[in-house]
Amino acid sequence: MQRAVCPGSYDPIHNGHLEIIARAANLFDEVIVAVSTNYAKKYRFTDEQRLVMVSESVRALAGVRVVPMGEGLLADFCREHGANAIVKGIRSTQDYQYELPMAMMNRHLTGVETVFLPAESGYTHLSSTLIKEVAGLGGDVTEYVPHGVHKRLMGD
Repeated sequence: MQRAVCPGSYDPIHNGHLEIIARAANLFDEVIVAVSTNYAKKYRFTDEQRLVMVSESVRALAGVRVVPMGEGLLADFCREHGANAIVKGIRSTQDYQYELPMAMMNRHLTGVETVFLPAESGYTHLSSTLIKEVAGLGGDVTEYVPHGVHKRLMGD
């Protein structure tokens, strides 16, 4: 079985993330969406809220499951879950430059390969940070996030 991990903090998950996860699901037998926590980051949503939003957002995708990643190395998480690949969406050359050293280290540590998927052109400008900022200032982000995420962003 070919199993991949799509890691991220998903604060919140947006349609760019979902597009990458869906494409990964077409490439692999199983995709684990690993919801991570980086204690150096300040999150808008709690760990549990992020897990719920991601689970709701991917429920229609066959072969996709959501797992909290917790602390620790992504390479170790992949080994513990029998994953042979990490899937990362790439929006720009800056993303690639940021992700490449981590991909090389993950391969060195456990042999897990990283697959880079270029983002669809309609999503290359999206980030969770931008979505939170625009929504927080009253902007309309409806077309960029799942309905349940939008409701939570708007405080409903």
